[in-house]
Amino acid sequence: MNRRTILKGLGIPALAATGLFGWMKVARATNRYYQGPVTDHFDGVRFFSPGQPQDKGFVELLRWQLGGGRKPWPETFPSPFRDRPPAAVRGLRTALIGHASFLVQVAGLNILIDPVFSERASPVSFSGPKRVNPPGIAFEDLPPIHAVLITHNHYDHLDTDTLGRLWQVHRPRFVAPLGNDAVIRAEHPEIAVETRDWGGSVDLGHGVTVHLEPAYHWSARGINDRRMALWCAYLLTTPEGTIYHIGDTGFGDGRIFHAVRERFGKIRLAHFPIGAYEPRWFMEPQHMNPEDAVKAFRIVEPDQALGHHWGTFRLTNEGFEEPPADLAAALRAAGIPDGRFKPLRPGEAWEAGSPPA
Repeated sequence: MNRRTILKGLGIPALAATGLFGWMKVARATNRYYQGPVTDHFDGVRFFSPGQPQDKGFVELLRWQLGGGRKPWPETFPSPFRDRPPAAVRGLRTALIGHASFLVQVAGLNILIDPVFSERASPVSFSGPKRVNPPGIAFEDLPPIHAVLITHNHYDHLDTDTLGRLWQVHRPRFVAPLGNDAVIRAEHPEIAVETRDWGGSVDLGHGVTVHLEPAYHWSARGINDRRMALWCAYLLTTPEGTIYHIGDTGFGDGRIFHAVRERFGKIRLAHFPIGAYEPRWFMEPQHMNPEDAVKAFRIVEPDQALGHHWGTFRLTNEGFEEPPADLAAALRAAGIPDGRFKPLRPGEAWEAGSPPA
């Protein structure tokens, strides 16, 4: 049985949703998305996180997929929240659309991060991880969108169908890490994407600047493009304080969190991923679990943290309600009040000045 047959049996769209084609051993090739000089995180063909593990092997993938331990998910897991955001906010407001998709409203700007409104996080519409709750903000209820930020190109974060709809209706600015412009333009050549390397920034106006910072993750849209587009976390410096958004990351050695604290100082609000973490032996380099997220919280020390990346798309082995339960246990063990780090449900919003839950 060859690898292609095994992939078909395991469910290609499900693996593609989070880029888990990365175990494929492929020949050195020309990067189809980005051409640039060698750096401390780009070898001329592929990006990498310095000093961190990169790709699992084929045997490890089979061990996970065939090893059992996958907790059941319901067909539906509806959220009790439904957000209809205001057209503009002078202060700071953020709402979870679902999974890792956020609407951030600050200083009069409306900013979407990793918007996914499609039914599936998949390269195809008929198979792959299907959402168990609708978007917490209906597409038609979005306020005028000024900017869209993409953290990386996995299907649960970069949804080209949604990006095309946003362009048609709102004509926002698009910001992404290096190479992701080619991914988007392949489907929507009319969309201009402003790309930056780690350490780069984009001025959105209104006193808001977006900074691209490292994350311990990777990228892939298919079998032969592993780590050919960069991934990132975002820091938004705003008149209402600094916002730290991570789409996906492992905790690793923790250096990226110390660097953010040292460079940007006090963090007003942090969005930390808390899901897609089991089995731990496989997921640890690329996805924090709630205990890791609490460790990151203690380093960054934000005034408020919000947990996301759980309860919408079934990607890994943990149960659909385990992330908030594990987060509550990790917060108790660390002596941190629950209200300082809250797991959001789709459609749930937080505003600066809101009392702790």
